[in-house]
Amino acid sequence: MRTAPTLSCNVTRHTAPHATMSQAPKKEVIPRADWEARLEQSGVAKDDLNKLILNYLVIEGYKDAAEVFCEETHLAPSVNLASIQDRMMIRTAIQDGRVDDAVDRVNDLDPDILETNPRLFFHLQQQKLIELIRAGDVAAALAFAQDELAPRGEENPEFLAELERTLALLVFGQSADSPVADLLDMAQRLKTAGEMNASILLAQSQEKDPKLPMLLRSLAWAQSTLGEMAVFPRIDDPVSGHLVVPAECEGPDMQF
Repeated sequence: MRTAPTLSCNVTRHTAPHATMSQAPKKEVIPRADWEARLEQSGVAKDDLNKLILNYLVIEGYKDAAEVFCEETHLAPSVNLASIQDRMMIRTAIQDGRVDDAVDRVNDLDPDILETNPRLFFHLQQQKLIELIRAGDVAAALAFAQDELAPRGEENPEFLAELERTLALLVFGQSADSPVADLLDMAQRLKTAGEMNASILLAQSQEKDPKLPMLLRSLAWAQSTLGEMAVFPRIDDPVSGHLVVPAECEGPDMQF
């Protein structure tokens, strides 16, 4: 018997070169001295910083602190600081669940605020309905919803959806597992109070949001972006304002 020929194959093995692991680009190190020198050259006046702080105190309603700050910095407030007290009493009334008191106070302050802002007025009425349900006064809640809120819901489908969601509290009760339990949270009161506060500020030709939080968010974003490219002194805690200096930035021979 003939033996089947053996086929031989010569296989040339090519050894794959070792993959060169890509290394992250080396970050530039900014010395502390150079960083502080550039901060000095930024040209931010102390008066501008003081106005920024006063803006926050006024809008957030810290009347006593604003008065003391004006005395210490010799700044003239852009608004009558006495008006802050009225605004804070209205906001506090809503946060405490005293909606009728808040409505009376805002009408005494400026009746046009509610007359020209149907969304705000509906949300105040919605908050009153929530407080009635919280208190367990079902009969009063149903009567109030039918007499005061239902007609507004018929005029605006968005209001109707919010009304139906609020009335669902009567079905689910005050259970923490309820799909509408958030309406009973303190956050709901704060939301309504914040909307009221902003409307009063706008009616008084003031800014409704303080500038300081926005600038702090910008600072966090800028530091995060720069941190991808460089090592530099940074502020990790805006409250203390303490400058955190990495060890690499303290070297005497480093150059920007």
